[in-house]
Amino acid sequence: MELRGEQSTGGMTSPDDQAGRRPAARASRAGLSPPANRPPQAGRRQKRVALFTGAYNHIADGVSLTLNRLVAHLERQGAAVRVFAPTVEDPPVDHAGTLVPVRSMRAPGRPDYRVTLGLSRAARQELRAFRPNLFHVATPDLLGRSARKWARRWGVPLVASYHTHFSSYLKYYGLGLLEGALWAYLRRFYRPCRHIYVPSPSMAEVLRHRGVTGGLRLWQRGVDTTRFRPDRRSLAWRRAQGIGDDEVVVSFVSRLVREKGLGVFTEVIEGLRARGVPCRCLVVGDGPARADMEARLPHTATFTGHLEGEALARAYASSDVFLFPSDTETFGNVTLEAMASGLPTICADATGSSTLVDDERTGLLAPSGNARAFLDATAVLGRMAGYYDEILNPHRVHASRQAAGDGAARGEPALAATP
Repeated sequence: MELRGEQSTGGMTSPDDQAGRRPAARASRAGLSPPANRPPQAGRRQKRVALFTGAYNHIADGVSLTLNRLVAHLERQGAAVRVFAPTVEDPPVDHAGTLVPVRSMRAPGRPDYRVTLGLSRAARQELRAFRPNLFHVATPDLLGRSARKWARRWGVPLVASYHTHFSSYLKYYGLGLLEGALWAYLRRFYRPCRHIYVPSPSMAEVLRHRGVTGGLRLWQRGVDTTRFRPDRRSLAWRRAQGIGDDEVVVSFVSRLVREKGLGVFTEVIEGLRARGVPCRCLVVGDGPARADMEARLPHTATFTGHLEGEALARAYASSDVFLFPSDTETFGNVTLEAMASGLPTICADATGSSTLVDDERTGLLAPSGNARAFLDATAVLGRMAGYYDEILNPHRVHASRQAAGDGAARGEPALAATP
């Protein structure tokens, strides 16, 4: 990885004086000077992508991890990439590619997130020197507005990716009355984009319904099935977490923020205990709502904090049911990881999740916010988890018997690592 520091010199000049766009006149009105020469043809043939995002290395969430994977892939394919994004001291993500820091401030009420303040002079100088031939905007914020302005002024193609279902967040913060104004802003913001990359058909349908229709392209995700797979299950790990062998482990993997359906999840766990179901919940992730969850689930939950890599894969596979009541997803990477790990899944019947889960075939969907429906579904799958293992994931049963010292299991032939 590389980190470009802020510099204090230079304004912003055009990377390319394209015919018919009159960038020189526009730059002159802005008090800027276009470059004297065009870049060499060899440079023009190479993809030179300037990526603008509000989350890249300062927080480990689905957006930042997805974009890091994208940048790593582009660079492996020979593209040059510059990422313009906020950062912090000692960031939690070892980022891919070259990061150009931009000005930002802590988000009000959410200090783990950053609000960008546009492009500084130093960042503009970096952009000018990089001479991109494609602008990619991942967040419709002030930084994204700056990127959009310069892309249009220079006549450089502009694309966007849609990662966050912003309107679905409003109800969790008492801002539902702003939904109409938000969609009006988003329609204006995305109108100049040649393509808008959307992670799921259900999210694309929402955008179309709201008038964001131009250039929608499906950009679906995948997971590493060599990492996330059922045979990562470990009874020894469960016992080390204080989980009994007869307890049904209901897992939740996400940032611990209110819009992820934490209230419903907590009610379900409390309801299972009230019904006498021997269960334990496994909460993987961190965030500002963790203290509240710990207070409500003092004796029934194991909180691991943020996990990644092999540790995360083991936590998934060592669970029995994956419960994810979030109704704010555009895709749902964690749902796909849980499914690859052999878990029956229970998700909200909402954007993202409804694309991934085939109700009553690959999991169950419950109405958004309906804690009773989620409780009933979880109780059913919790009782059935052992039977599912015998039929669908025999290698999980085999691994469990080995860990328990079952002599019969040791004589069984090795089974495939993936279903």
